[in-house]
Amino acid sequence: MTRVVDLLAARTCVSVELWPPRTDAAAARLEATLDRLAELAPDFASITYGAAGSTRDRTHELVVSLQRDRGTTAMAHLVCAAHTRAELESILSRYREEGIENVLALRGDPPEGSSDGLADGELGHAIELVELARDVGTFCVAVAAHPAGHPGAPDVATDRRRLARKLSLADLAVTQFFYEVDEYLRLVDDLATLGVDRPVVPGIMPVTSARTLERMAALSGARVPDALADRVAAARGDPDEIARVGVAVATELCGALLEAGAPGLHFYTMNQFAATLAICDSLGLAGRREGADADRRAASPLMNPPVV
Repeated sequence: MTRVVDLLAARTCVSVELWPPRTDAAAARLEATLDRLAELAPDFASITYGAAGSTRDRTHELVVSLQRDRGTTAMAHLVCAAHTRAELESILSRYREEGIENVLALRGDPPEGSSDGLADGELGHAIELVELARDVGTFCVAVAAHPAGHPGAPDVATDRRRLARKLSLADLAVTQFFYEVDEYLRLVDDLATLGVDRPVVPGIMPVTSARTLERMAALSGARVPDALADRVAAARGDPDEIARVGVAVATELCGALLEAGAPGLHFYTMNQFAATLAICDSLGLAGRREGADADRRAASPLMNPPVV
């Protein structure tokens, strides 16, 4: 059993996000691709949670299986939307009893047909879920961060203050994906100005197709730089070239983040590992030895931001 915040304190971490399968056939495909995780040896894996709890049982099964059967530290996503407090407390208690120590507390996507996203839900914001997790067990609790600001926030400054408040109770943040290192650096600087000294792990989504890039950017509010959009557009119709562009752009971004002292890299894999493995191979991160980066990171201003 390992707390993610302790891993981040010990070394630069590489982690992945996985989706729980929605069908038995998808479960079989995922089981086959999970063998590739051994090539990467990620420090931890986070498991998503479908809108309104639509993958509740499958999320739980995958989280427990990864940690118990594959020896991978697992972080369970959990959302407020469409849940009662008692339901959330029960889910957290089950994780505690299974030895799961890490959770990612999210507000979650609105249930289908809901106008406010809180239908049948008793907790309105992720910070309330952080507080509940603290009450239920000794979890390491992560929260989400948006480098360009949450799309639902009135402005970036307001979003930063809300994030700082969450991080006053949580242990770390994992960002939504982005494509320019300056967005991440501004986020970390803004949080440092607000007195936040928690690690902020950058989220990376390698481009694998033009359609996926457009869809995910629209859902998350992430900005796609014109130069990247132009390169992807020029390669449209050539999946192999788009994949090469995606790996090249993400490798450059990851290298810059590591050079700046980011505490790790969290890859949004969509259950496909080829791009993530290629990036990590290029950067010498696949199957790394524990503690290899500890000395470099000890002096990093991003891992030790000034408290103002």
